[in-house]
Amino acid sequence: MTKPARISYVLMAVLLVLIGWLHLATLVLTSLFGYFALRLFSFGRSKTLGVVLYVVAVTAISFGLYQFSKHAYVTLPKIAETTIPAVAEYAEKHKVELPFTDYASLKTVTLNEVKDRVANVGRYAWSAVFEIAMLIVGLVVAVSLFLNAKWEMEGDPHAVKDSLYSHVSRELAVRVRTFYRSFATVIGAQILISSINTVLTAAFLIYNGFPYAPVIIVLTFLCGLLPIIGNLLSNTLIVGVAFTVRPHMALLALLFLVVIHKLEYFLNSKIIGDRIKNPMWMTLLALVLGERLMGIPGMILAPVVLHYIKVEASRNKVSDLSPDSAEPRPAA
Repeated sequence: MTKPARISYVLMAVLLVLIGWLHLATLVLTSLFGYFALRLFSFGRSKTLGVVLYVVAVTAISFGLYQFSKHAYVTLPKIAETTIPAVAEYAEKHKVELPFTDYASLKTVTLNEVKDRVANVGRYAWSAVFEIAMLIVGLVVAVSLFLNAKWEMEGDPHAVKDSLYSHVSRELAVRVRTFYRSFATVIGAQILISSINTVLTAAFLIYNGFPYAPVIIVLTFLCGLLPIIGNLLSNTLIVGVAFTVRPHMALLALLFLVVIHKLEYFLNSKIIGDRIKNPMWMTLLALVLGERLMGIPGMILAPVVLHYIKVEASRNKVSDLSPDSAEPRPAA
């Protein structure tokens, strides 16, 4: 391995550590998602068309999320008020102990958990502002990278031909392109699987006349972007709402979700497994570490980082890592 290649690996490792330490997952994810969308919207032909469609898509999604947030802010408490008594009544009949018996007692349990955090409202408000700022910056960075992703400035009078900076820049560009490909592989497959799961779930909810179906459908898709854990969250919500219809519907919903998950195992093996080939324990460990370091954005980014590390580590033999080795630069 050449000296510029070794330096690029060190720099990439430092960047990944800084992303976790400085809580920059939102910035990185937004930039990657934006760049992914721009490449998709350009159809490989026109960057101008890609940017125009990108601006339209960002505006439409922002408006849609705003409307959904307003609707969810009203709907989710209603879901809790109707679901919790139904679940509590069913648990009481079957002598299952729960930490709450109705919506009021659940609020008491919740308030006891968050009481000590009320004094930190300012810190949470600042975190929200910071995340929004990182979201906006990420959207702009994506456009900037899409229009011009050069690492070196032309016409620098102090630049020496074949300088160390030039070689390291080229190697670092390879590292970044590899990281983006890992993102496109993992997130692209996850979006596809989440879309299939959401369509099937939506058909089940609408056919059986579930209340609050629009909110549940959107949450199902968003939760589907979180590997493994996201399905647990959305399934808990669906089964809980099914209790408000009737207990037998909850059982039917549970059976349906089990069948869907069997289908997802097949899809994961074909869509994700063939591309990533990571064992479940490794993915779960990455999710836990990502959540602890960066919250929900970290959970989304963790499988990407895991895949990237695996790809880079698979490119080099142990004997090639010695300083005296002279391995050619890995292919882009």
